[in-house]
Amino acid sequence: MFATVQISLFSVSDWSGFWMWCWDGQGLSTEGRGQWSWAHSASDTPTVLLNTFWSREPGCDSGFGNLLARQLDLKGLRVLAACLTEKGAEQLRNQTSDRLQTVILDVTKTDSVAAATEWVKERVGDRGLWGLVNNAGISTPTAPNEWLTKQDFMKILDVNLLGVIDVTLSVLPLVRKARGRVVNVSSIMGRVALLGGGYCMSKYGVEAFSDSLRRELSYFGVKVVMIEPGYFKTTVTSPKAVSQGFQASWNQASPEIKELYGEKFMANLMKSANLLETTSCQDLSLVTNCMEHALTACHPRTRYSPGWDAKFIYLPMSYLPSFLVDLMVYWRNPRPAKAL
Repeated sequence: MFATVQISLFSVSDWSGFWMWCWDGQGLSTEGRGQWSWAHSASDTPTVLLNTFWSREPGCDSGFGNLLARQLDLKGLRVLAACLTEKGAEQLRNQTSDRLQTVILDVTKTDSVAAATEWVKERVGDRGLWGLVNNAGISTPTAPNEWLTKQDFMKILDVNLLGVIDVTLSVLPLVRKARGRVVNVSSIMGRVALLGGGYCMSKYGVEAFSDSLRRELSYFGVKVVMIEPGYFKTTVTSPKAVSQGFQASWNQASPEIKELYGEKFMANLMKSANLLETTSCQDLSLVTNCMEHALTACHPRTRYSPGWDAKFIYLPMSYLPSFLVDLMVYWRNPRPAKAL
């Protein structure tokens, strides 16, 4: 979802005319008080692109993207929101003011990205784009790797990684012109690969893309930031969606694989999916606050890791020797029926 944003009198600054484009909306909040020390008139304020991917599944109006777009709109920002479906776009418009505009975008289709980019150019003009927030994300199918096919991996990589790259490269000239920000939403699973399937791979890819992009664009005054959330209660961590992904992967597995892992292994996987309902954090603003700080702080961090599990479990794990992490995963995960 793209978000064009106009901010008026945000903290100590006059942000009237500020534009933002949002991608799948895991958004911005209001933690950045006093972070800018200059004022802008309506004609010269920076522009931010909020790039937001919307799931086709019911409930997509409860994720980071929707929260971000509504927060920005409440603060007086003019939001350009890129939505996957017209239904999602209409739902968002009904929840916000007339300042918010929407465009349909499918990040897996280059023609759609190109058309949306031209649409954004027409609205931001020659001032450039202050910020791009990439938050596209799907999580299924996730399962042990040998349960999956190449198409299962590509389904996730097309959205989580290749879509992010396509959108970023398309609007990068606008961001460079404004000496702005690129904020990519990764995951703490981009630090520790605890799951099979394309999700962790895609997030590792986002990390590598962001690191290389940050170093390249530093010569042009552009900052690139990563958001690495832990487990939050969104459609990505929906127990129903994760369980269905496990079941679909199990159903397509060969008889040999099913015999190797066993029904008990599958049952334990389903139990772990149901635990997401109670272990995932419900306060989505912890993520949106980080996004806002990344966009508005004079000196944003390179990485933000919102969530208690990210800070106290997964981030420390990423610094441990590999053999220790391997042992932790070995004893924590269910054992296949034919394990040695």
